[in-house]
Amino acid sequence: MAKKANKQKPEKNNSKNIKKIIRRRTYGQKLADSVTFHAGSWHFIILFMLGFLAWILLNALLLRQKPWDPYPFILLNLALSLLAAIQAPVILMSQNRSTERDRKKAETDLAIDRKAEREINQIQEELKTIKKMIKDNHNVLTKK
Repeated sequence: MAKKANKQKPEKNNSKNIKKIIRRRTYGQKLADSVTFHAGSWHFIILFMLGFLAWILLNALLLRQKPWDPYPFILLNLALSLLAAIQAPVILMSQNRSTERDRKKAETDLAIDRKAEREINQIQEELKTIKKMIKDNHNVLTKK
């Protein structure tokens, strides 16, 4: 039985391959991951709200004579629309990369599970052989 195990092809170490893939990111992929990480934080949301508040206070209260963006804050609205138009695809790119990493990890887990199942089946076959040999030896010894 031991010879049979040696004839099997060695499995690739997929977890190392996944780590290499994660490390091999382009500048754009790193930027997308970084933007997603920061844009999805409370720190970003709080700073953004403070920025809006400052913009509105400056234009509505402090600069009543010559505001650069008078009420209804068209320029602020344009900036927010532009931010949303750029940020949404960047977040989607990062999510796609995350999905790809998860898929590769699931493939690796499946390969490991299949290998473990093969090894368990092989051990069970060897145990059956050992059990048969013990039974045969027992029969030989009891006949004497």
